[in-house]
Amino acid sequence: MSGPRLQVSLEPAFLLHHYAWRDSSRILELMTPNHGRVGVFARASRRQRSGLPAALQPFGALLVSWSGRGEAGRLTGAEAARPPLRLKGQRLMSGFYANELIMKLLPRNDPHPALYSAYTELLTMLSDETKEPARPLRLFEKRLLENLGWGLRLDCDCSNGQPLDVQRTYRYHLDSGPEEVHGVAEGSLIFSGASLLSLAGEELDDPRSLADARRLLRAALDLCLDGRSLRTREVLVAMRAHGAGAPGG
Repeated sequence: MSGPRLQVSLEPAFLLHHYAWRDSSRILELMTPNHGRVGVFARASRRQRSGLPAALQPFGALLVSWSGRGEAGRLTGAEAARPPLRLKGQRLMSGFYANELIMKLLPRNDPHPALYSAYTELLTMLSDETKEPARPLRLFEKRLLENLGWGLRLDCDCSNGQPLDVQRTYRYHLDSGPEEVHGVAEGSLIFSGASLLSLAGEELDDPRSLADARRLLRAALDLCLDGRSLRTREVLVAMRAHGAGAPGG
């Protein structure tokens, strides 16, 4: 049994990725609020006369319709809800990095409306060239982990339940949370209480807390990725090596 036929009409969506399929079609990976990450077949979407390619652009809010049974449906309509956001340079790569994280970590057909909202907010912030992109990217990583059930414990000492102290130093255990360090603090996941509380409150308003958040969130994401690499992270590293100052990964 393949289950009942699903018909979805005018669902808000973002295009995360697409693959060529057969001679003129594509498989689209979409992020939606009510159906999560979904895969749909877009038949003939690579033909010049098709009306679909103009609408199906990354970082553009879409309204999509599809039907079918099983995991992948058939796209029956797509229109732009608004023009694609124009991301450039490191902001563009940060957007693709967020897309790749969702592709790797979010199972298909698992709705997370709050994550969809967090992704929408990230794109809006990345498109604002008056703001630095590092903070919104860190907040998206944090919210991604929370929505997938892997949220970080950031408010109390895991060994005794006491609230964190901004003046103290902690070793972060990815499986349990922060533990106060007595004596010499050694290891890669050593953080000030101030940095952990700044991440907990989603403030990240100083260079140290931003840098510490990047270290901690990267370690947590690497654990969730379980050895899977991120292509966008490799590109971001290369951009930093050439002086682009990319904030991602």
